[in-house]
Amino acid sequence: MEFRRINGLPPYVFGVINDLKLAARRAGDDVVDLGFGNPDIPSPSTAVDKLAEAAHNPRNHRYSSSRGIPKLRQAIADLYLRRFGVELDPDSEVVTTIGAKEGLSHLMWVLLGPGDTALVPSPSYPIHIYAPLFAGADVRQVPLGAPSIDDSGQAEEEFFADLMTAWESTWPKPRLILVSFPHNPTTACVDLSWMKRLVEFAKEHDVILVHDFAYSDTSFDGYKPPSILEVPGAKEVAVELYTMTKSFSMAGWRVGFMVGNPKIVAALTKLKSYLDYGTFQPIQIAATVAMNEASDYPKVVNEIYQSRRDSLCDGLSRIGWEVAKPKGTMFVWAPIPEPYKEMGSLEFSKFLISEAKVASSPGVGFGPGGDGFVRFALIENELRIAQGIRNLKKALQKLG
Repeated sequence: MEFRRINGLPPYVFGVINDLKLAARRAGDDVVDLGFGNPDIPSPSTAVDKLAEAAHNPRNHRYSSSRGIPKLRQAIADLYLRRFGVELDPDSEVVTTIGAKEGLSHLMWVLLGPGDTALVPSPSYPIHIYAPLFAGADVRQVPLGAPSIDDSGQAEEEFFADLMTAWESTWPKPRLILVSFPHNPTTACVDLSWMKRLVEFAKEHDVILVHDFAYSDTSFDGYKPPSILEVPGAKEVAVELYTMTKSFSMAGWRVGFMVGNPKIVAALTKLKSYLDYGTFQPIQIAATVAMNEASDYPKVVNEIYQSRRDSLCDGLSRIGWEVAKPKGTMFVWAPIPEPYKEMGSLEFSKFLISEAKVASSPGVGFGPGGDGFVRFALIENELRIAQGIRNLKKALQKLG
């Protein structure tokens, strides 16, 4: 039987590792799971309490609005003003999405079609590469290197130069550039001046910018990720996706937003009116309360992730595996140590499961540019991370 759109999808390599993890646990092994980036930190109690209260009201059981209830859109506008100094019209510059993944995928439907081209970093979160393809567009993957241990910013500068080269050498000219900083999986970060150069380029060349801001509040060591909308005039060419998944540790709630250019917001709103009735209304009400009454919760989440980051990176360093400490995201992007690099990321990840009882994500799952790396997610506490480090030390010595 023939299927459309999914025939070109490669095997889901993360599923291979997940199956091995489950098999090891069924066999009685204690696997330290640093694989799938599924936050384990509880959601704000104020949101949980409001969800329970709102769910008991039968008026909230009816269809909701696909664009999001007005108070929720006002709450994200207020958050952007507090956090980034960016003014948003909640009626024309905000649409609620069922998580950032849904928003991004459907956004590509209204921006791209056959004959269009999008520029996307490689490696990248898989939906960044495949959402334009699902819309029928071509994707030009632009290499994005890993941040250096000395934090020189060279990778980000080289990526900008490569973006410009890719635009110049592609015909027809790309209609869209999709970026995401802090970046998953590489953890690369940029400053506002970098964003300003990108906006200026987009204005000059009539390019649409889409910024997936999933890790907007997940940052360390004094680094504050910039919203692309902080750049004056960015709304002329740009939209941004914000999600409560990482900032408020509300992954399963599926509450996200697209904000920015009003014409693009209107286009996605129109499409969504045909596709869905929005997230369950008690969830929208609870998300509104979370942003309004638990606005400091991202700081609590950050402290936990930073402690885990330090435990993992310092532990890896002690066993001779040097990695850059990320300034953002809930991940560590670890180059495969030289003696084991020829294995490739999938086989190396399999080895870590079988011999170290540590789950990671193989870099090749994020695109060909990731095959020399594995990604660790900071979803276990410090004691579990310490156990993982001990296991890794024994396994790597055994392999060596």
